[in-house]
Amino acid sequence: MSNAPETDLMSKIVALCKRRGIIFQSSDMYGGINGFWDYGPYGVPIRRSVERLWWKYMVEERDNVVGLDSTIICHPQVWHASGHVEQFSDLMTDCMDCKRRHRVDQLPEQGVCPACGSTKLTEPREFNLMMKTYVGPVLDEEHAAYLRAETCQPIFVDFNIVRVATRQQLPFGIAQTGKAFRNEINPRNFTFRSREFMQMEMEFFCHEDDAMDWFDYWHEQRWKFYTDILGIDEKKLRIYWHEKLAHYAKKALDIEFEFPFGWGEVEGVHHRGDWDMSRHCEYSKQEKDCKYFDAERKESYFPTVVETSCGLDRLCLLLICNGYDEDTAATAKEGQDEDVRIVLRLPAKVAPVQCAVLPLSKKLEEPATKLFHAIRKRFRSEYDVTGSIGKRYRRQDEIGTPYCITFDFDSLEDNAVTVRDRDSMTQERISLDQITKYLNEKINPELC
Repeated sequence: MSNAPETDLMSKIVALCKRRGIIFQSSDMYGGINGFWDYGPYGVPIRRSVERLWWKYMVEERDNVVGLDSTIICHPQVWHASGHVEQFSDLMTDCMDCKRRHRVDQLPEQGVCPACGSTKLTEPREFNLMMKTYVGPVLDEEHAAYLRAETCQPIFVDFNIVRVATRQQLPFGIAQTGKAFRNEINPRNFTFRSREFMQMEMEFFCHEDDAMDWFDYWHEQRWKFYTDILGIDEKKLRIYWHEKLAHYAKKALDIEFEFPFGWGEVEGVHHRGDWDMSRHCEYSKQEKDCKYFDAERKESYFPTVVETSCGLDRLCLLLICNGYDEDTAATAKEGQDEDVRIVLRLPAKVAPVQCAVLPLSKKLEEPATKLFHAIRKRFRSEYDVTGSIGKRYRRQDEIGTPYCITFDFDSLEDNAVTVRDRDSMTQERISLDQITKYLNEKINPELC
């Protein structure tokens, strides 16, 4: 990764994401809205690829995990049962000098504004993080509702319907990806902490006697996802064990990644006990929907839940920060500045463009376009004919394209193209009738 200072590095990453249409602030032409981000043409494929990888790993490759896609707005009682309406809050304080607002638990020095150094702070007061709305024509408390603060609560509510429909017996899990909303006091660190974000969660229902074994299993599985599936170096990851637990939890850990701004949580694995199911039973009065009859044990009980929860936006940010690099080489002429190549070393499976077709001349557009149309049936591809070949390479490096395919005048004679590797910058001549096989071995080696 680049040797730039951490603050400079994060600024460079944010600038690259905007310049190349990966991620940029929502409503940018109006000055943006804090805590909300849009994914551009090169950000959407990254996000969807990571989500697909997670879904395949967590659901499609397992017999004991099924999927759900619930609504963003639930019955208001769901959030009373979960404790969010009454307890989901942070303490905030305002600086009376610079007017900045801060979370009390994030002040580097208690009683001191980190922005201006003033000690004139308001008394801490609670701020509920739930985003409130109204359902129906009347804007009163009777019609109040909330945008979901997490995707797991609808999973608990739909537990029995899903279990019966899929004929699942405990232990089994229900997974969901989708939007969640939190009215953060101080969104920060780019997309790391936002007010609108995508969650990917799995709730695994089991008997209390087996819960610790399942906790250890999912701890191992989620670690492998980062190292084996996303290819993250273990030195950039660590486990943080929670010493202070929620009253209903028995064990909890975070998987953290070393971002340019410091270590940050990307995933949580939690032993939630049977608190969620018992609470929804208490509030809904529907015991049959919250309990499970175990024919082998001959008992009816509230399932214990082991949860894995990660933010899709944080995973995308992890991959971008992990992949950002700068190659520096002195130019040929003495006295000139060094030539810096910005490159996004994304894994080929999540790169927004997996291969780019670059005809050396516009005169070669017809055969080059034919090649492009054939390749894009299998891989995320782009056709780029604008500018010198060097400038086109640089553009593709910045969006993370692992393979550039140059169609030159020799291609008309030898029916071969030059494939340039993003990371090594080596070039290889590949026959046109072998190019699909070659790319498949590079991009999808597990399928070959």
